[in-house]
Amino acid sequence: MGEHGWINGRGRSLALAGIVIIAVAGAIAWWHFSGRETTDNAQIDGHIAPIASRVSGPVLEVKVTDNQAVGSGTLLVQIDPRDYRVAVARAEADLADARAASQAATTGVPIAETTTSSQLATATASVARAVAGVEVSRKDVDGARARLAAARARLREAQANETRTGRDLERMKQLIAKDEVSQQQYDGAVASAEAARAAVDSVKAAVSESEQAVLAAEGRLAQAEETARQTRADLRTAGTAPAQLTVVRARAGSADARVAQALAMLEQARNNLSYTAITAPVAGVVSRKTVEPGQIVSPGQPLMAIVPLDSIWVTANFKETQLTYVHPGQRARIHVDTYGREYSGRVDSIAAATGARFSLLPPENATGNYVKVVQRIPVKIVLDASQDREHLLRPGMSVTATVVTR
Repeated sequence: MGEHGWINGRGRSLALAGIVIIAVAGAIAWWHFSGRETTDNAQIDGHIAPIASRVSGPVLEVKVTDNQAVGSGTLLVQIDPRDYRVAVARAEADLADARAASQAATTGVPIAETTTSSQLATATASVARAVAGVEVSRKDVDGARARLAAARARLREAQANETRTGRDLERMKQLIAKDEVSQQQYDGAVASAEAARAAVDSVKAAVSESEQAVLAAEGRLAQAEETARQTRADLRTAGTAPAQLTVVRARAGSADARVAQALAMLEQARNNLSYTAITAPVAGVVSRKTVEPGQIVSPGQPLMAIVPLDSIWVTANFKETQLTYVHPGQRARIHVDTYGREYSGRVDSIAAATGARFSLLPPENATGNYVKVVQRIPVKIVLDASQDREHLLRPGMSVTATVVTR
């Protein structure tokens, strides 16, 4: 009886100890797993650099094969460059022509400045001389007219004397016939009459000479006025010198612009020539190669892709109810299905929207048939350094991601 009771007591102790152990293990397990969020809706992600042609032409060589590792700057495809070399030569010739035209136009600017300035100064001086000549000619005309008026006045006076002496002579003729005057008096009257006629003839000659002088002075005045009008016209023409100079400068500016345009065309031609050698923008592995030698490619045509394996991460699609305590910086464990290995990393960021919002046809919930569905939000997890030295991980591999939230 005593031994049986001792056995029962020992069994109860063992049972109690087992219950305690199970409870402690359960508590530990609950504490461990309650601080983790896990999803198998995850995969390896990475950059994919598409390689496309920027120019058209036949492909001479394809230097790589599918799945070949290449370094940054490695020649991938060579397009026939001959047409583009010709374009470069033509652009260089156009540039040389534009530079020559620009130099000629630029040289013409100071020449035009000097010429137009000289023309304007000469025209201004000519106008001044012509105006002075007009004034002198007018004074000459006025003087000649004054002398003509004086001569005509003397002519009238002489004609009056002639008339008076003629009448005196007629009276003397009558008186001498009657012997009422002496012969001496009669001869004096005849002499006076002849002197008066001679004076009239002399004054008439002076009047004629004065009239000729007036006509000559008026002719010189007309010529001087015509010269003044011509010089004023020349001055107006020379006055357009600033506008002409502006035109010359504009032509020089246009020539400079053509030089810049030719430079741009040459740069474009050189760029197109360089684009015939297609190189790898990043180091990685060649994938999806579709180009072959002899193929004629066009600008923008995809030729292959480069996948850089040095920069990969994990995109884990967690349910929205799992992200309550998930935040950037938390530790994470990544189990890769392919190799059965685990990698360590950390949460980098959480997407700004659910995956459904970025789908081709986002769900429209503003209907009467709404069914609430738990959404998934992508979480980016970056691997710790030196986790994949052998570059075994490939974008698209399935993984299981676990985030430690405590």
